[in-house]
Amino acid sequence: MAFGSGAMTNSINDLSQAQVFLVIGSNTTEAHPIIGIQIKKAVSENGAKLIVIDPRKIKLVDFAHIWLAQKPGTDVAIINGLLYVILSEGLVDKKFIRERTEGFEELKKVLSKYTPEAVEKISGVSAEDLRKAARLFGQAKSASIIYSMGITQHTTGVDNVLALANLAMATGNIGREGVGINPLRGQNNVQGACDVGCLPDVLPGYQKVLEEANRKKFEQAWNCRLPEEPGLTVVEMTNAALDGKIVAMYIMGENPMLSDPDLTHVKEALESLDFLVVQDIFLTETAELADVVLPGVSFAEKDGTFTSTERRVQRVRKVIEPIGGARPDWQIILEVSRALGYSMSYAHPSEIMTEIASLSPIYGGITYERLENGGLQWPCPTPDHPGTPILHREKFSRGLGKFHPVEYKPPAEEPDKNYPLILTTGRILFQYHTGTMTRRSEGINEITPTRIVEVNPNDAKKYRIEDGEEILVISRRGKVKARANVTTSIRPGTIFMPFHFAESAANILTNSALDPIAKIPELKVCAVRVEIANKKQ
Repeated sequence: MAFGSGAMTNSINDLSQAQVFLVIGSNTTEAHPIIGIQIKKAVSENGAKLIVIDPRKIKLVDFAHIWLAQKPGTDVAIINGLLYVILSEGLVDKKFIRERTEGFEELKKVLSKYTPEAVEKISGVSAEDLRKAARLFGQAKSASIIYSMGITQHTTGVDNVLALANLAMATGNIGREGVGINPLRGQNNVQGACDVGCLPDVLPGYQKVLEEANRKKFEQAWNCRLPEEPGLTVVEMTNAALDGKIVAMYIMGENPMLSDPDLTHVKEALESLDFLVVQDIFLTETAELADVVLPGVSFAEKDGTFTSTERRVQRVRKVIEPIGGARPDWQIILEVSRALGYSMSYAHPSEIMTEIASLSPIYGGITYERLENGGLQWPCPTPDHPGTPILHREKFSRGLGKFHPVEYKPPAEEPDKNYPLILTTGRILFQYHTGTMTRRSEGINEITPTRIVEVNPNDAKKYRIEDGEEILVISRRGKVKARANVTTSIRPGTIFMPFHFAESAANILTNSALDPIAKIPELKVCAVRVEIANKKQ
């Protein structure tokens, strides 16, 4: 299970109709380049305005009209500050608030303390720049909010998302073309995996495990008894393994030995298991620890569907037969299930899709036959439904949209005299996630710098670091060696590392502290110090 959240309210094609973009916690051009192209095209050809909120001068900043370089972990303060200005200058959508929402008066009470000057002290963003961004967003007839894991991977990740929802609703930017709240998924088919139940608290179609009627429906269909309580998230499973509460683990298509926080802790947990199975297309760092490795197949060797970040379900068609002893994932799972005593009998992935449609209302009208003519966006509840390009057109799923007053809370770990810098992590264009596939390409490796840590010139001068010099980055959990890239693209007091590289794994350093609600770890903020690697003792 990857660390992401939510679903895009709008479609990718919708972006061309936005007058203003607010991009926060998303290095869009490098992590989601197709969507990045759409944003750049809207700005350069359609005259759209762009606000980027990011501690780094990412490539998208070159196209931005306003760049707010905030201290990592201060997003709630920033968003509340934008709302404060929008409210105080009369830029809210009163009609939308009155007719389609509730709880706005409670939100107003919280916003009163988030003046631009107060936010500047918290975030480091100038009060005047905050006002400019708020006016630009608030005056737009159509404004689109785009975010990714730079928003969710915090101990306040849920609060961050709720604050963005407040911003969208207060300005009426929901339920139309060119607007919306658009989280970009971190990996291919993460959306689809979550849709069909790969989350610990829901069954397929986001039907809550805690509700008895949902369990009974699936129990009847599957002829088995289901647990009555939600399961554990990734970091919780790691902790449970160390505590001896989990003794076996089955990991499929994920590489936690590079992607999870506090990798020393993760390795200890995986090695403590009595039995570890890893199912993947390559021998990953995680698979190297496994008792059994089950070889899956690539996209080109299987039939099925992927669901994209815009909720679009699309067919995947087999081009070649599986190589060697590899098999499609669904066949492997079927045979493992049979060996464990539960008989599954599907002859083809289309039969699995038929079952999904019968049990999950949002997929109710989606069949292989319909997908032959192109993708469909859920919700698509009936066979004659055209799909839903835009969510919440007439009303929200709960009826009225609810404002949630959220307060700024600092990250779980802040700089101090022993660890005076903030480390944030992310991706670069030429490598993908943990490099399971891309790092096996010689061409990509030749053009991609490895073991890089971005350091602001002020910090480099303070710690006597030269550009290109090998340095140690040290947190409370471990240390890694990397090459310093001294650049003004990162704000002072903050350093950045990509997490793709096993030889300098940034997630050795990161914090496994969790958001109390979503249980997503704080991968984007931790306290570190830097030292010259060959420093004489």
